Amino acid sequence: MSYPLVDARKILKVVGGPAFARGKQYSMEHRIQELNFTDNYLQATVQGSEPSPYRSTVKLSGAPEDLDISATSCSCAVGLDCKHVAAVLIESNSRHLRDRDQFQLVQSREAPSWQEGFERMLGITSQGAAARVVDKDEVQPLALQFELVDSQAVNYSGWMPRSAGQPSRSRYRLAVRPMVKNSAGKWVRSNLRWNTISFKTYGLTLDEEQHRWFCQFVPLYRANGQLYFGNDNDWIFLDEFSSPLFWPLLREAEDLGIELITSTKDIDVEVGPTARVEVGISKDNDGAGLRLAPTLHFEGVDEPLVLSDERAVGGIGNFGIYFEDPANHRIVLSPVTGRLNASELSIVRQPESLRIPEEAAQEFLSAGYPRMRRRIRVQKLDESIELPEIVPPVFVTGVTFFGNDDVALDWWFEYNGVAATKMPDDLRDPDVEASLKERVRALLQNSPAVLASFESLVPKNLEGLDTVDFVRRVLPQLEHFEGVRVDVKGVRPKYRELTESPELAVNVVETERRDWFDLGLMIMLGEREIPLADILRALSRGQTRLLMSDKTYFSLEHPLFDKLKELVSEAQSLQDKPHELKITRYQASLWDEFDELATKSESPDSWNAHVSGLLSLAEKSEISVPSNLQAELRPYQREGFNWLASLWDGGLGGILADDMGLGKTIQALALILHAKASMTDKKLPFLVVAPTSVVPNWEAEALRFAPDLKVATISDTRAKSKESIAEIAAANDVVVTSYTLFRLDAPSYQAVEWGILMLDEAQFVKNKATKAHHAARDLDARMKLAITGTPMENNLMELWALLALTSPGLFPSAVKFNEQYSRPISNSGDQRTLNRLRKRVRPFMLRRTKEAVVSDLPPKQEQVLHVELAPKHRKLYDTHLQRERQKILRLVEDMDRNRFTIFQSLTVLRMMALDAALVDDTYEGVPSAKLDLLLDQLEEIVQDGHRALIFSQFTSFLRRAEDRLEAAGVEYAYLDGSTKNRAQVINSFKEGGAPVFLISLKAGGFGLNLTEADYVFLLDPWWNPAAEEQAVDRTHRIGQKRSVMVYRMVAQDTIEEKVVALQDAKRELISSVMDGGDGFASRLTADDIRRLLAE
Repeated sequence: MSYPLVDARKILKVVGGPAFARGKQYSMEHRIQELNFTDNYLQATVQGSEPSPYRSTVKLSGAPEDLDISATSCSCAVGLDCKHVAAVLIESNSRHLRDRDQFQLVQSREAPSWQEGFERMLGITSQGAAARVVDKDEVQPLALQFELVDSQAVNYSGWMPRSAGQPSRSRYRLAVRPMVKNSAGKWVRSNLRWNTISFKTYGLTLDEEQHRWFCQFVPLYRANGQLYFGNDNDWIFLDEFSSPLFWPLLREAEDLGIELITSTKDIDVEVGPTARVEVGISKDNDGAGLRLAPTLHFEGVDEPLVLSDERAVGGIGNFGIYFEDPANHRIVLSPVTGRLNASELSIVRQPESLRIPEEAAQEFLSAGYPRMRRRIRVQKLDESIELPEIVPPVFVTGVTFFGNDDVALDWWFEYNGVAATKMPDDLRDPDVEASLKERVRALLQNSPAVLASFESLVPKNLEGLDTVDFVRRVLPQLEHFEGVRVDVKGVRPKYRELTESPELAVNVVETERRDWFDLGLMIMLGEREIPLADILRALSRGQTRLLMSDKTYFSLEHPLFDKLKELVSEAQSLQDKPHELKITRYQASLWDEFDELATKSESPDSWNAHVSGLLSLAEKSEISVPSNLQAELRPYQREGFNWLASLWDGGLGGILADDMGLGKTIQALALILHAKASMTDKKLPFLVVAPTSVVPNWEAEALRFAPDLKVATISDTRAKSKESIAEIAAANDVVVTSYTLFRLDAPSYQAVEWGILMLDEAQFVKNKATKAHHAARDLDARMKLAITGTPMENNLMELWALLALTSPGLFPSAVKFNEQYSRPISNSGDQRTLNRLRKRVRPFMLRRTKEAVVSDLPPKQEQVLHVELAPKHRKLYDTHLQRERQKILRLVEDMDRNRFTIFQSLTVLRMMALDAALVDDTYEGVPSAKLDLLLDQLEEIVQDGHRALIFSQFTSFLRRAEDRLEAAGVEYAYLDGSTKNRAQVINSFKEGGAPVFLISLKAGGFGLNLTEADYVFLLDPWWNPAAEEQAVDRTHRIGQKRSVMVYRMVAQDTIEEKVVALQDAKRELISSVMDGGDGFASRLTADDIRRLLAE
């Protein structure tokens, strides 16, 4: 499409200058779309300020080389001859010229010449453009015309230039406008106007660079953005020029040959040297008063130029001045250093002299002169005048000492002894004040206690260590700081820092309470004793130093204090009264840490006897195993006996926490023999409390390994027994009873003084709230020993409960233990707290794993058998899951209140994962994939001559397994909590030929030695991994000669998989405390329940 070319002057005539300028901008911003020229109609859409574009139409007439605009229309509010119409026409012109250039470029490529390429390389011709060759003589030069306007001589409503700014108070103003030289050699205005000079130059042949210079003059004139001219605004005022780039622009004008002219031929315009506005002071003509005259002082010129209202003078913006020099027939423009302030501009605009009468001269010099000096430079024009020295402000710091380490501070500026706040603002020097304050601020930067007060110059009271800091560090610097004066009132304290290294002295004193000792701590600094309470109080407040009453102070940032604070906090937590410092002999490791910190320690012999023995348990010489023990102890068992015997000799208790199957019973029997032999004065009986199923085992083991001991087992309550507990104890060495009987007859057992209380399978008393735990706690025994392979099954509070029985005083109350140990370790994984717990527990708990101590124990292999439910079973399980999930997630919001109901629902899901018929008899025909897999596995195992233990939590499921074994003709033994002849059933498996033993986890998970089996099947996972480990260790223990294979059967995509994940978390917690692992876990919470039910 060919676009029309319309003379720009015709466009300008139709739409006007402002619309033309905006249209040109729209074209440059590519706002014109759908431009079309058909049948002399030019149409396009123009994107204006509204969201929807405007539709503009122009009707053209005439020959293509000389088109006229016949009519215009637009959908905008203006309707015709608008900026949108202008944009369409200008865009059409641009596209016409572009298309023409491209056509000529193609032609030039058809016949290239090296000359054209050479010229393009040098930029001599525009590439592909038909450059118009202009004769130098045809170019019309431009000039900038200056005109000094006297407001008293010129009528502003006449030709005088108008200003877009505020009316000036100055009498004179300097106006400029563009001029062009015509063919007659005269400077004329032509059609040049400031508001259209960038585009309205038709008919003129201008130098491109000169034209560019004038185009940028206007934007710099109004660099503040207020660019507006009236329709007839020919002139602009340099008084209002906004940009200091005026001076570089003026220098460029000279380089471009732009002349600076005036309307009067004999007056020139020159750029003068840098000027400075001043006020000159001289004697009045009569010699009595003073005369103040505005002056200009030029760089390189000795004599100042005195200004008056008869001389045309003014400011160029606030970065220059101009003045008329009639004697030399010129107007001078001079830059100034920096910017003119308001006072300097006022003097330039109204250069009036001022006479100070003789009687007022002194008042002026004392009050007026300093105010003037704050605003403008003042020079003497008469050397006989003595001008007063301007004294800079002084920053005053008022310091008032009250005693007791209190000080009051105040800050202010003074001028000649007068507070700045009482002086007029114009008499103050804000720059000097700000500079001085900034320098003082740098000095106070590290003194936050006073910095805020200083910033606002308001009073501030300091006390204690803040006073020490100010007196020792800040005050001396202020006193020697230039421009600062310190006014001190009161007696200045003399502080002294103690720099000796702190040392700890610790002593222990016996108390009336059994096993408790008073702990005394004192800090020594050289010969000075510092009460520990003062130090702890300061540390609790976050202080880094401690100030003493004699004005000495010392740093608390010492490793000794950090460690001491932690140890004292732990010692205090053991007491009901938090401010007491007492320690029990069970806290030997805590004492050892105090002793390591101390340079001096004192303790009574009784303390030394207990503690030294406990701390050296590991290094203690070997104690002979009793000769009447009918067994050869393994090395680790001898080590265990040695540890137990040392505890007995020291009157201490502990936990024997060896892995299941390592022979804890025989070690305990050896201890009983040793203890019996060591009691020379008074023979005390020994009480063993064990699960009912294990009581016969103790009797049998004692008969086998310690036949010299008289052992009695109690099978009835006191009410049914013919003998009292006291009578039985008096007649025997060892009394063995069950936890049930011990709980029921607790007063009878507590009425006897025992040598040792042995709690076998001590997890039965892990709950501090149970009656069994209370019965053990209140029993009178010289030593209490917990025997368990799982001292902690679920959480750390179980470990606390056991240690509270065996080592009372080792840890604080349950509440404090939970706060100081359990929660930080379980919830936050606090490694430091875990390490401290291990250190405290280590002397009182001995734990060895089978892997670590038994080299001849055959390996144990474990495998998870993932069982996929049958389709019908899967459908039933998913249905129950959805129903129970909704119910549980609703109840779990109040976990404590609904705990029983929640676990009941979870049990239903666990049973459903095993066999649907366990939940509802109507599902009897639904196959159980676990039982099918179990029978498949047993078939091969039995054929190969192996024997297997099969455990389940649910006796109902064991019964279903029993039915399947009956149907398959597989011989088996069966044991659960309802079995009456327990010992006979166990022996029948041990001595008989049945290859399979069905055992409920609760009834047979502990106290059994079934090394005859070498396969273990765990039909369902339990929340507590320790319970499963105990079951496995019925066969994987000392005496086992074959490798043990453990199968854990887990139903895929059921709650059983979530239970296994929960087991792993609990196993990590137990490992972290017992075996030095790094994992942590928390008790079963509402979140755990939600995870069990997560999809």
